[in-house]
Order: sequence, then structure tokens, then C-alpha cells
Amino acid sequence: MKEFQRKQLLERVNREAATVGVDIPESIDVQGESIDLREFVFEIKRRDTVPAGERERVDRAKKNLRRERRERLQRIEDGEITFEEGERLAESIVGIDRALNALEQLQPADLERESAAQEAADRKRWMSFLKQALGRDDGSGGRGGRSGRTKSGGRP
Repeated sequence: MKEFQRKQLLERVNREAATVGVDIPESIDVQGESIDLREFVFEIKRRDTVPAGERERVDRAKKNLRRERRERLQRIEDGEITFEEGERLAESIVGIDRALNALEQLQPADLERESAAQEAADRKRWMSFLKQALGRDDGSGGRGGRSGRTKSGGRP
């Protein structure tokens, strides 16, 4: 492959909007194992959120896809392949990026943790309100509110 062709392919895969209009590959070989990538992404994406039990599986898939992307990009960077092979690699890299984008947009469905965090925040706000309403949040560190009088009973 010629230098300008290599640069052209690298620019293509690193372009900001490279994944626009690109389909997720039907299947892909990752670390020597064939994965039905499109089916996997659509199966997970259908749920809108990732259940706690599936989170590890999705995280592992993303990690493997990122590793595979790096390896394929490195092959293009090395330039010791034909331009046709480089084009196939670039196309697969953009497809991997498309799948990663879809998986990254998913939100975890750890509703118990979310609920507990929301409850704790509500409790904290309520306690802060009560302290302020009862005059115990004056920053003096003492009990009760200020009466505006000195120890001798006179005005300050």
C-alpha cells in the first residue's frame, strides 16, 4: 500500500462522523471468535437499559471490540498490507465504531441503587430544610437559634 493510501484510510476511520449511515456488521471475528454483532447489539438495544445481569456481558463485549479495533487500526498504520485489505479493515473498523456507539448509549438499569441514592438525597434535603426551619442551621454550632441577647441579658 502506498503512503497516501494509508493516510487516506486512517483519515477515514478517525473522521468524526465516520459512522453516520454505516450499518453494524452482521458478524465479526473478535479474538478468533465469530460474533453475531448486529444481533447482539439489537438484542441489548431493544431493552433501552442494560439489566444488572447483562452489564458484565456488555462491558466485556465493548472491551473486546475496542481491542479488536486497535489491532485492526494498527495493521493499517503499519501499512504492510494491500490497499484492498486496508479498505476491508477500515470498513470493519467503522462498523465496530458504530456498534460501540450503540452500546455506549445504553444506560444501566440498576434501579435499586438509583432508588437508594435518590432516597438518600431526599433525606438529606429534608434534614437540611428542617434544620433551617427550626433555626439550627445558623453556623454557630450551638443549640437553638440566636436570641439577639448577650450573657448579661442586655442588647449587643
